[in-house]
Amino acid sequence: MASQNENSVNDDRLPEDRKTSAASSNDGHEGRGTWRHAAFHVATTIATPAAYAPLPFAVASLGWSLGATSLIAGTFATWYSSLLIASLWRWDGKEHTTYRHLAKSIYGSWGYWSIAFFQQVASLGNNIAIQIAAGSSLKAVNKYYNPESSLKLQHFIIFFGGFELALSQFPDIHSLRWVNALCTLSTIGFAGTTIGVTIYNGRRADRESISYSLQGSSTAKVFRGFNALGAIAFSFGDAMLPEIQSTVRKPAKVNMRKGVSAAYSIIVLIYWQLAFLGYWAFGSEVEPYIVASLTTPRWTIVMANLFAVIQISGCFQFTADQHTHVLKKECRKTAIISRLISIVSFTRQFTLVL
Repeated sequence: MASQNENSVNDDRLPEDRKTSAASSNDGHEGRGTWRHAAFHVATTIATPAAYAPLPFAVASLGWSLGATSLIAGTFATWYSSLLIASLWRWDGKEHTTYRHLAKSIYGSWGYWSIAFFQQVASLGNNIAIQIAAGSSLKAVNKYYNPESSLKLQHFIIFFGGFELALSQFPDIHSLRWVNALCTLSTIGFAGTTIGVTIYNGRRADRESISYSLQGSSTAKVFRGFNALGAIAFSFGDAMLPEIQSTVRKPAKVNMRKGVSAAYSIIVLIYWQLAFLGYWAFGSEVEPYIVASLTTPRWTIVMANLFAVIQISGCFQFTADQHTHVLKKECRKTAIISRLISIVSFTRQFTLVL
């Protein structure tokens, strides 16, 4: 007992950073990633083409003033809220490595279960949506090289699902860091290609025929406006911040804030340019998915679609990890065949449900 009291006194005399280090070793956190890895992860989960390619259509549905204001406000609001969430790391002396556990520490058990429910629904819906986007991109590439192909969208979704089965064998998020670095480069590649082709098509168009007025009846304008606000919100909505922060080395708060800010620098560069230039180029006639508005040169459109598939492959793994994390953790204790069967069976459901 005396020894325990002595240790407690000695712990109280430790500097704050050493207390944090000691506590970290006790609760099992072994983050290895740098702030750059965090930036790759955040950019991969947020800036997927399925999220920001509809932004020109969203701006067109709201008009220049309201569209630009909504997009800029959404960017800064989500960036600031991401920094606040990063600051909640170890807010009560414990590290909370998932949104669910963070919510439980603040709101109790109902916070855990409510966040778990909505997170699972959002993850399932997001993965279905981005699989369709990836399948559509693969189909567009195939149609470019083989116009007479009889393959349907469902076939390409299955092809994409097979590739995801291979990636799902990585044990955790940190092991995907170089995949996500490639995905971040693909995000920049998709955006750069799409922005360049948008400017090219916009300059070739008859500028006198481009209209920037809101289309449709009053009711249609209202519904399109709400749809646009939803598209803007969706474009920022998939970051798994506590889960990403759990992979970051100490000091986790500092590294995560740097990673979030670096990721948002990329997001601002991509989102704002594509949204405003897409609306400038095509006006109110811009398609809900900007790539569908592009016509020439066709090889650049193929390249943009390939970039989209690469980026979506990493995003899929992040959102699916919310479902497969427990399976992977348990299957590490078993043979590799058992792990393979379990993960394949689970990931297959995302593909076959389509």
